[in-house]
Amino acid sequence: MSGVEYAYAKLNLALDILRKREDGYHDLRMVMQSIDLADEVSISPRSEPGMTVSTDLPYLPKDEGNIAAKAASRFFAVSGLPPVGLSIDIKKRIPVCAGMAGGSSDGAAVLRVLRRMYAPDMPEERLAEIGALVGSDVPFCVHGGAMLAEGRGECLSPLPSLPPCWLVVCKPAYSVSTPELFSKVQVKKLRCHPDIPGMAAALEQGDLEGVARRLYNVFEDVLPRKYHQIFEIKSTLLGLGAMAASMTGSGPTVFGLFRDHSPAVQAVEVLTAQYPSVYLCRPL
Repeated sequence: MSGVEYAYAKLNLALDILRKREDGYHDLRMVMQSIDLADEVSISPRSEPGMTVSTDLPYLPKDEGNIAAKAASRFFAVSGLPPVGLSIDIKKRIPVCAGMAGGSSDGAAVLRVLRRMYAPDMPEERLAEIGALVGSDVPFCVHGGAMLAEGRGECLSPLPSLPPCWLVVCKPAYSVSTPELFSKVQVKKLRCHPDIPGMAAALEQGDLEGVARRLYNVFEDVLPRKYHQIFEIKSTLLGLGAMAASMTGSGPTVFGLFRDHSPAVQAVEVLTAQYPSVYLCRPL
């Protein structure tokens, strides 16, 4: 018996930072949306004990430094099921260190496969609770769709997904340090905050223009100047007809929201000439 699962990327339609907590984490409020850009995760039992992880990117960890292996270990530890030998193979398509929850989505895909293989009666909420022990974005990735995410990201409330549209996703050739950005955040000095209730209402109403007006990520306000390409990508997307554009997560990936296919395709062509990772996506 083996299992294959797609691990879908996420975008932050809105990201707000509310306060720094005593445990060192920050309380966040976000609207997150799954998109059809996905890794492929395959799991097969093996006769030997322990886990092996293989990917088509040789620099990714092959032990519990890989969130997929960590998720598998947590699944057996928390469920009380006896651990089994596993081979986990990941075909990566989501850019690494991109603010798109690629690793978290791989971990969530592992949890879904293991539930299907070994604990089919386990409720999805229980699986999400296990995911919270693996990483803050994993519970969202277990569920997918659109969610209001609060706390560290593990407190979730379902929302309707984006209305039909096109998303042009572009990652420049570098990564952004999440701890570095958090270290620059002084919540009381943040100039603007996203209208998350308005965003949720726009999703409820299927109002794409209302969503577009409210795309906002407070991390953009604290980005060091060395990451200027993020704003250049936003400007390019807007100049090519995007209804709005924003950075997702702690970056550096930027996405533009398009109502129509033709300008979205043109944006992909223009950005592909300048940047290594550009994708035309749909919301899930």
